[in-house]
Amino acid sequence: MAKLIYSAIASLDGYIADADGVFDWAAPDEEVHAFLNETERSIGMFLLGRRMYEVLMYWETVPVDAGPAVSRDFARMWQSADKIVYSRTRTDGPSERTRFEPEFDVDAVRRLKQSAEHDLSVGGANLAAQALAAGLVDELHLYLNPIVVGGGTAALPSDVRIGLDLLDERRFAAGAVYLRYTCRNP
Repeated sequence: MAKLIYSAIASLDGYIADADGVFDWAAPDEEVHAFLNETERSIGMFLLGRRMYEVLMYWETVPVDAGPAVSRDFARMWQSADKIVYSRTRTDGPSERTRFEPEFDVDAVRRLKQSAEHDLSVGGANLAAQALAAGLVDELHLYLNPIVVGGGTAALPSDVRIGLDLLDERRFAAGAVYLRYTCRNP
């Protein structure tokens, strides 16, 4: 059975974007990006909300032979993975590996987890909140940046209680911290 992993890059106070929707402070440096690539290597399918998909859509068509090595590596991983985008307003994208669904279906995701050969990733705070509330998320991978933004889009929902066990942590030279937890779902 595959794991469903929620991976998020956030401020130290827990936001993926500030109150103005800005998240440029979250761009990983080369060290963090290389580590993130390694942690994402097991992902065979990304489950994404529309806004997160639109942020990441750049990687759908970027040439895999251009830019820094960490970017080329991520582009290859991204383009070879399947994606499901949950959106009521968007129905297509630039990749044949991307399918659009109007609603997040908890039972369908459970079936995906049971049948998938590779792990799944859920991306986007709203979609992740639904998956966390449904008890679908097996692991949290949080990359905390050394910045306090004071408000915005929270990485984690405020109305869900989940027990966590720390599996791994890592400090990076520029001050970011990686925390990997397993979720104790009921």
